[in-house]
Amino acid sequence: MSGNETPVVQIKRMDVEVEDCGQIHLLDNGGDGSGDFPSRSVGLIAMEGRGFASMHIALQWGVIPFTVAVADRDPGADLDGYEDIVEIGFESPSGEAFLAGWAMDWNEDKVYSLPLPAGPGKYRLRYHARGMDEESYRVDDYYLQIWPAPQQDPAVLKTTSQFSRYLLNLSE
Repeated sequence: MSGNETPVVQIKRMDVEVEDCGQIHLLDNGGDGSGDFPSRSVGLIAMEGRGFASMHIALQWGVIPFTVAVADRDPGADLDGYEDIVEIGFESPSGEAFLAGWAMDWNEDKVYSLPLPAGPGKYRLRYHARGMDEESYRVDDYYLQIWPAPQQDPAVLKTTSQFSRYLLNLSE
């Protein structure tokens, strides 16, 4: 497989019910969310432990549109379509992750399964956000890309919103 081939991407669009104070969570089926995994943050996204990432959204609660692209390699950032874009490493102990709008009260009907292409291992998360300065489901938009990749330092690809800049100042 050459580096010039187009990535194989599976896109899942969903309406996520958020009940957890303006955050959506990517949780690995085998992650413990604690332990010997250091917490890291890059503004809009934070690793809370092995297999546990939290992403900020504009709304505190409600149903929001969310798109996830799971790829076999870096699918490329959508620099023109979003105001804020950040990246961080994610470790998947099981190779099976799910997206949820809450972290405390478990409800199978509100979980979106995301099988990861390379199984257990290290991945890169690229989180795109638009409308973070507006608390309106008509304005905000969220896009998460996931692909296998070696661990790298968190990165800010683009920051436009005041909210994102505020969070980046907190994480420094």
